[in-house]
Amino acid sequence: MLAGEETAYRAFHDAYVPRLWRYLLVVTAGDEDAAREALQSALVRVARHVRVFAGEAAFWSWLTVLARSALGDQTRKRRRYLAFLDRFARHVRTEPAAADDGPADARLFALLERRVADLPAEERDLVERKYFARQPVRQMADELQTTEKAVESRLGRIRRKLKDAIVAELNDEPAD
Repeated sequence: MLAGEETAYRAFHDAYVPRLWRYLLVVTAGDEDAAREALQSALVRVARHVRVFAGEAAFWSWLTVLARSALGDQTRKRRRYLAFLDRFARHVRTEPAAADDGPADARLFALLERRVADLPAEERDLVERKYFARQPVRQMADELQTTEKAVESRLGRIRRKLKDAIVAELNDEPAD
């Protein structure tokens, strides 16, 4: 193997890989995925660092050290990755929302409230039921004795009307 002969590597593979596989299965308490990854990593290390040993016992000891080392490296890597995911998830949960209710947001919200209040009662009722009470369109359609498509169309027209009114009012105001 030291000379890079493929027949020597095949002989090593046939003689030691099944034994090393069983060893890693015991060390990982039967976790086949962890054992498989550690075995692959150990075999790469064998190919890189192979040397001459005094006997079979010394060689086997070296193989087991490589395998345990590969397993430890893989376990640390997995822990670091999971810790990163945990930190990332905590960061995302505590990060403020993109819209921060600044003066522009407050002005838009005030315009929206005013425009919704100016809607005819029937349209205002639809908007309040859909967006404030979060009532399903199907339920609204049943109560109004119409189709879901009709309710969606009416809501779309109302949204367009609100948007146009708000944009028109914003365009009339002088910029700060």
